[in-house]
Amino acid sequence: MWVYVGREFLLSFAVAFLFFFFIFFVNQVLVMAEDIFSKKVPFWDVVRLVIYSLPWVVALAFPLGSLVGALMAVGRLTTDNEVLAFGALGVPSRQMLVPLLVLGFAFTLVSFVMNDYFMPLGNIRFAEIYRRVLYTNPAVELEPRSVKKYEETTIITGDIEGATIKDLLIIDRSPERNRRIIAAKGASLSESTEQRGVISLTLDEVFSQVSNPRERDRYEYTLSRTMIYTILMKNIAGVSIGGLNPSYQSSVDVWREIRKKSAAQEAVAARKNEKARGLRLRLSAELRAARQEVARDPSQLARRRETLQAAWREWSAEEGRDVSDQGLQSYLVEFYRKFSVPAGCIVFAFFAFPVGLRARRSGRSVGFAVGLFVSIVYWGLLYAGMTFGVRMSLSPALSMWFPDALVFAAGSVFLAARIRR
Repeated sequence: MWVYVGREFLLSFAVAFLFFFFIFFVNQVLVMAEDIFSKKVPFWDVVRLVIYSLPWVVALAFPLGSLVGALMAVGRLTTDNEVLAFGALGVPSRQMLVPLLVLGFAFTLVSFVMNDYFMPLGNIRFAEIYRRVLYTNPAVELEPRSVKKYEETTIITGDIEGATIKDLLIIDRSPERNRRIIAAKGASLSESTEQRGVISLTLDEVFSQVSNPRERDRYEYTLSRTMIYTILMKNIAGVSIGGLNPSYQSSVDVWREIRKKSAAQEAVAARKNEKARGLRLRLSAELRAARQEVARDPSQLARRRETLQAAWREWSAEEGRDVSDQGLQSYLVEFYRKFSVPAGCIVFAFFAFPVGLRARRSGRSVGFAVGLFVSIVYWGLLYAGMTFGVRMSLSPALSMWFPDALVFAAGSVFLAARIRR
């Protein structure tokens, strides 16, 4: 019976996996390839970019294929009365769960290898090719006669001829946070030799103007024949294609980096607490001294009040200073994601068993529809967890494991209801 159910699961999984693979492949890879093709990028570079994008597609298609495949398999066995036939032969339906969990565990291992080894490797190779293409053909990212905004930098381009950008205009902030406008007759992209993950725009015939919003009648301007303007690759390309990034590393490497960043953050927090303690002691001393002085001379109250308010503001600012490392949060989210997404394969197989047994007719179709709905919800929760975990400092473990925990809890409820019957 186990072999029969396992074979049914594998067949349904193959169909579901190919479905999700095709959806993600078209959405993520072919759209990107078509856009790059339109910029006259060499054919083999596009092929390599597509190939190195595939590990992400495969890693995500495995858990969703496990869900839909298990639902289709169990639904088909239920509606064809094969589950009832097993019961008549003295084989309880719960034994069907064993092959589902065994294959789910195997799919988990394959998905983990994809997430932990092939995906970082693919990201690194993708970045290398994309970076080379970007330097030789800026139109891949900076389209002719377009406006692009990257955080606090706005880049307005003219015509692009080969690797040269004509009539470039940059609007950003100076180091003093004043509004700055940089105009150049020409520019070209090159990789920074001093810092990995940074690209340099070499500007020709440059005019730069800096204005202070508080002094609108005053401004400073400079003229130069050349100027080097640097931009982080993760800003200009919309994805991180340079520098240290957790998606470029295995789980072991990510964990090592987490330990380093955690130690650094603890050291910063200790220094902050020590400084806040010193300010608190100084505030207490100032308060005692103020009481004694005001008791002797009430006219000193106003002066002492200002001193105490300044000490209070300094202590409050230090006490409330955030020393959390946003980079550490990103590494923690990525670390838990590397395990939670592959674990979805076995969690989905567990969920599919009691849900698939509730099918009454058209088992495959109903299983596919239910699986598609749960997949959409799961993907939405996973994406929301990644966003909230990084940007809003939500617990990384909770944000990444919550979708799996929710599916497992729902499966447990359905299984308990089945057992009670």
